[in-house]
Amino acid sequence: MMLKKLLVSAVLAAAALSALAEDRPPPLPVEPTGIIETLPERYPPDWFLVHDVAFFHMSDGKIYVIDSSEETLGDQVKGLFNNSLMGAILQVPSRGEIMSVETFHTRGTRGDRIDVLTIWDTVTLSPVGEVMLPSGKRFMGMPERVVLQTLNEDKWLAIFNLSPSTSVSLVDLEKRELMGEIPTPGCSFIYPNGGMAFSSICADGRMLTVTLNDDGSERGRSFSDVFFDSDDSPVFERPALSGGIAYFPAFDATVHPVAMTGSAATPMAPWSLVGPDEATWAPAGIEIDGEDDLGRIYFLMNPEANGVDGMHNSGGAEIWVFDPDSRRRVLRIPLQEWGLSFAVGRGEEPKVLVTNPVDMSVELYDGLSGEFIRKITGFGQETPLFLWGAK
Repeated sequence: MMLKKLLVSAVLAAAALSALAEDRPPPLPVEPTGIIETLPERYPPDWFLVHDVAFFHMSDGKIYVIDSSEETLGDQVKGLFNNSLMGAILQVPSRGEIMSVETFHTRGTRGDRIDVLTIWDTVTLSPVGEVMLPSGKRFMGMPERVVLQTLNEDKWLAIFNLSPSTSVSLVDLEKRELMGEIPTPGCSFIYPNGGMAFSSICADGRMLTVTLNDDGSERGRSFSDVFFDSDDSPVFERPALSGGIAYFPAFDATVHPVAMTGSAATPMAPWSLVGPDEATWAPAGIEIDGEDDLGRIYFLMNPEANGVDGMHNSGGAEIWVFDPDSRRRVLRIPLQEWGLSFAVGRGEEPKVLVTNPVDMSVELYDGLSGEFIRKITGFGQETPLFLWGAK
C-alpha cells in the first residue's frame, strides 16, 4: 500500500512539473563576454558628470556619466569611474582625458597616505596614466572646480595644495611626471589667466597672478588692488567665468568682476544681483554659479540668505540667469525642490542639472525657458554634491 501511494505521488509530481515546464519561457541565450562598450570622443551637450562624493564612506566616491536627454534610467547612465576621498576632477577635451586627483591609504582606512593624479580616458573610462604627488599636500575638501587647471595649451596641469600652507604643483601631462611646486602664501585656488599664467585669490582681498617660464619655473608674480573685504563682505571662492572675466559673488549678493586676460588680474566695478524689493536674496549653496555658451552667467539664490550668518552654504530656491554685459537678469528658474548644487550644459540650448538634497536626486531644467524637464535618480547615487557639464 505504501509503495502504491509513493508511485501515485511521484506520477502527480512529474505531471505538475511537466505542466509548469510548458508554461515557462525558453531559456535566455548565452551572452557573449569580454565586450567593452565605448563612449564618443566628445560628449554631447546634454551629458553631465555627476560627482557622488560618497560623503559617509569617502574612499568609495564615484563619477557618473549621465545623458540627461534620455527618459529611462538604462539609457541615462553611460558609465562611471571611481574617485577616492573627495578628489577633484577636470575634463580636458583636447586630450580626450579626465584628470582626477585622489588619495589612498596602504591599509584601506589607515596606513601610509598616497596622493596620486589618475588620468582617465573619456572614451573607455579606463585609467591610462598615473602621476604620484607629494603626500599630504593636495587640497582635500568639498569638490571644487578651482583646484585643477591646465596650462601651456593643455600640456601642464596645475594642482592646488593646502597642507595648510598653500602652493601649486605642476605636472607635465606629456611626460606624466611632476615638474615642481610654486608657493602661494596667503592665496588659494587656481583661476585661468592665459596659457602661461594662473591667478589665486588672497585673504587680504587681492588676486595673485603668477607667470611661468617654458620649463614651468616661476617667471614673475604680481598682485591686484584690493577688491573685497574678507571680514565685512567675503566672496565665494568659485566664480562664474565668461569672456575672460571671473564674476565672484559675495555673501551680500554683490558681484565682483575680475578680468583674467593673461596679465595681472584686474578688478572691475562691482554690481548687485538683487533689486530694491529683493534685499533678502543672496547666493548660497555648494556649487553656486555657472556659465553657458551664450555668454550668460548663473547663480543659485536663497530668499533668506542675505545678512544671515552661516546661510551661504544652505542652498537656494531659484537659479537666476544674468547677461553680464548689461548686468541685467534675463531669467528666473524656480526649482521644484531646494537646490544645493548645479551645473550648466553646453550648446545653444543649455540644460541645467540641479542636486536636490531632499532625496539626493538630480533634476533637469531648460536653461532658456526655465521649465522643469525631469528628475533623474536610482542610478546608485547617495550624495551627488557636485555636478559638471560635459565638455
